[in-house]
Amino acid sequence: MLRKFRERIHSEEKGFTLIELLVVILIIGILAAIALPAFLSQRSKGQDADAKSAARNLVSHVESFYATEQTYVGAAASNDVTNSGLDLGNGSGQVEITAAGANTYTIEGHSKSGGNFTISKAANGVLSRTCDKKGEGACPASGKW
Repeated sequence: MLRKFRERIHSEEKGFTLIELLVVILIIGILAAIALPAFLSQRSKGQDADAKSAARNLVSHVESFYATEQTYVGAAASNDVTNSGLDLGNGSGQVEITAAGANTYTIEGHSKSGGNFTISKAANGVLSRTCDKKGEGACPASGKW
């Protein structure tokens, strides 16, 4: 094999054979098949983390409204929430207050990957955090984050 390689070098033949090119393409294809799913999984986890962060930030603004008004009713339209800088709404990548009572609220962050992350405050003051796509992206199999 080395003899053929030397002969090819000395005979002014340049370039790669078809077999060599096919082997390289095959190796690149295998590496891409391994890397692509891992990359896509990390992307959805990042989008889920963004939705969680937006929900936690909205909790702070809603609690700020409560400190002044002593109720959560009307928090969605308050300056504390509307001037928060968060992308408010019920679309992908947005966060919203889905329910608000005198002592309770429910906030939902919508991930761009399709999951929803909810923070609810009960009348006794206990917060619960749930997600709807159990075991996918950044939502644990328990459905609690």
